[in-house]
Amino acid sequence: MTARAAIVTVSDRASRGEYEDKGGPACEAWLRGVVTSPLAVSREIIPDGRDSVATCLRRLVAEGADLILVTGGTGPAPRDETPEGAALVIEKELAGFGEEMRRASLREVPTAILSRQTAGIAGHSLIITLPGKPAAIATCLGAVFAAVPYCLDLIGAARIETDPTQITAFRPKA
Repeated sequence: MTARAAIVTVSDRASRGEYEDKGGPACEAWLRGVVTSPLAVSREIIPDGRDSVATCLRRLVAEGADLILVTGGTGPAPRDETPEGAALVIEKELAGFGEEMRRASLREVPTAILSRQTAGIAGHSLIITLPGKPAAIATCLGAVFAAVPYCLDLIGAARIETDPTQITAFRPKA
């Protein structure tokens, strides 16, 4: 079975075509470099705001996305409302994702404490919110992705395998 990943870039400027989306392509490149099992990836760009994020996430969950990566809108600026929009959709928060992403990012930049990444489950979808910068995306996904395949197993999503030279997926021994 092919897993379905949806990547959502949250940016007013990119959604208007005023700014090149770098976060979405960075997420896809990272996934394609790590996931070895069949993976269908879709990407879209939406404006900032809790309602636009919540509407998009609800649709992606209803369409059966297994993994949803949301890049951008996780900082403290007034229009950064990705976590609030995600919270309207997430049924079970997985706070450890945000904690570990910030911990890994703090090794690189002191402003990581301003980031508000989170993760959670809605239906059979795992939603992970990420920063918008490609280097920060790689840092954050590298910090948490070993747990993603098993999480997808637990929620009844499609199974994914990873390249152990990149990320060793952790699954408990039977």
